[in-house]
Amino acid sequence: FISVSGECPLTLDEVLSFLGQCPELSMGWFEEGQLVAFIIGSGWDKEKLEQEAMTTHVPDSPTVHIHVLSVHRHCRQQGKGSILLWRYLQYLRCLPGLRRALLVCEEFLVPFYQKAGFKEKGASAITVGAIHLEAWLMHDETADVSFFSSFDLDSGHHA
Repeated sequence: FISVSGECPLTLDEVLSFLGQCPELSMGWFEEGQLVAFIIGSGWDKEKLEQEAMTTHVPDSPTVHIHVLSVHRHCRQQGKGSILLWRYLQYLRCLPGLRRALLVCEEFLVPFYQKAGFKEKGASAITVGAIHLEAWLMHDETADVSFFSSFDLDSGHHA
């Protein structure tokens, strides 16, 4: 499996930890009994994502942090990532108490997430392995370099 950026930002132990702590915030796509794509999420209780959010689950929080969207390399370029993300966001809208979804990504992925309804929110200083996610939280809508995204789950619109 590879993420949209080519590297999975979570280790296998971290994936298993999130699946154990908050399985309701993750989703997989199976074909003929094989996992072909997945999203791993966790709860977060702050307005902005911080480095700590990369390894932390906060139960009963109003926000889901989407850690990774990953598609098996043999299933890429088939629209599965976009479809899974759309289904995931629809599913999250049905979970009581959840108000929004957040993620950080590399600059080249911003258009992909915008197509799914995410809104750029600002720049970040979060690092995952060798990847520096230059996205972080400027609530200034005019920022021209912004990769932090949020999605209002109640309205289905940008937050």
